[in-house]
Amino acid sequence: MSSEYDLVQQYPWLRSLEKYFSDIASKPPTEFISEIFTNEYGNEIKERLLKLFKAAFDNLEEIHDYKTDKLNLYVYLLLKIFLYALDNRVITNRLANLYSKITYNELIAENSNLKIYNICKDLGFKINYYHPPINYGKKIIKEQTEKFETNFSIHFIDYLKLASNLRDEYRKLVHNSLSDGFVFIQNNRLIRLIQEYVRNKLLIEETKDKSSLNKFLEKATEIQDFKNLYEEILSKWAERKEEFEFKFNIDFEKSEDLQTLFPPCVKEILNKAQEGQNLIHNERLFIVWYLIALDYPTDNIVNIFSKMPDFDEETTTYQVNFAQRKKYIPYKCSTLKSLTLCRAEKYNDELCLIGYGAKEPSERKKLAHPLNYTRIKQYRTTKEKEFMNKKTEEENE
Repeated sequence: MSSEYDLVQQYPWLRSLEKYFSDIASKPPTEFISEIFTNEYGNEIKERLLKLFKAAFDNLEEIHDYKTDKLNLYVYLLLKIFLYALDNRVITNRLANLYSKITYNELIAENSNLKIYNICKDLGFKINYYHPPINYGKKIIKEQTEKFETNFSIHFIDYLKLASNLRDEYRKLVHNSLSDGFVFIQNNRLIRLIQEYVRNKLLIEETKDKSSLNKFLEKATEIQDFKNLYEEILSKWAERKEEFEFKFNIDFEKSEDLQTLFPPCVKEILNKAQEGQNLIHNERLFIVWYLIALDYPTDNIVNIFSKMPDFDEETTTYQVNFAQRKKYIPYKCSTLKSLTLCRAEKYNDELCLIGYGAKEPSERKKLAHPLNYTRIKQYRTTKEKEFMNKKTEEENE
């Protein structure tokens, strides 16, 4: 029992949370919040929670000094409460991605197959554990034989539930070895499925019951520590949300010249790719993330790399699809400058160099992100078309 208890403290998203911490589950949220913030570990819990939000807003995928000790349980429960209170789908997605990635890294680092087995049993999965590992297949390429071995097989129904949102071709049931209804799965791939389970545990939909949410916030913000942390998170989000909430309505089937909407940093990379030059790693990442943010068709993105010396269509397609699922945010302008990828001066681009929002240069707002460049350009283009259409209509009257 003690080992199960310790496991839940380390990984509080387990089902046994309700078994060992039913006293917490039965408390009203505001009472739980008040008790947490007033105990001896209150400040450390607040710092850990804030660190999670900051890392998510910075688009990070891990926190190197993250701790999975007894306080982790309270951090997890408070995280769920704050996600409900913030009621923001974008924030929720970012935190769910980060927290689940942290879980994946922790489980990989532990290198404990027995712990993975106990976690799966706790979650109610039908799973077999083999010790020592068993061979379940092999692959022969150019007379070289690669044998597959694993410690686990999981029932196909549980496998399908866990893998339903993961689009990789190799995860399809038809591409995996089965025996008596059980799918043989390599250890790290099983941990990846556990990661997806954890991510889904945190994906709280934006509430439709705004009245109940407002009542909760009214009561919760009477607790000064909660109010201070809530407002600090909102403040951090206000600084970064522009980078996450870009909205575009670009019709790629029409003859609109998209080049006019691209900032100089993007034009430079596209020109190099068109000429068949090899792009450095950061250029490749940036152009893929940027075009994905515009919902640019996958085939079109892959085709951009087709003239490069090291082009491999299958590998490139996989990497682009992976980036689409992760929803990476492209580099902001300050990052592009630090990576020497900014080309504002080379192209003498007025929007990049002077800014926007006012005729008076001193009152202009500096551009912070290349996606904002595209949004502003699209807005201006739309307004110009509307003006020209209206002028034509007036002349024809």
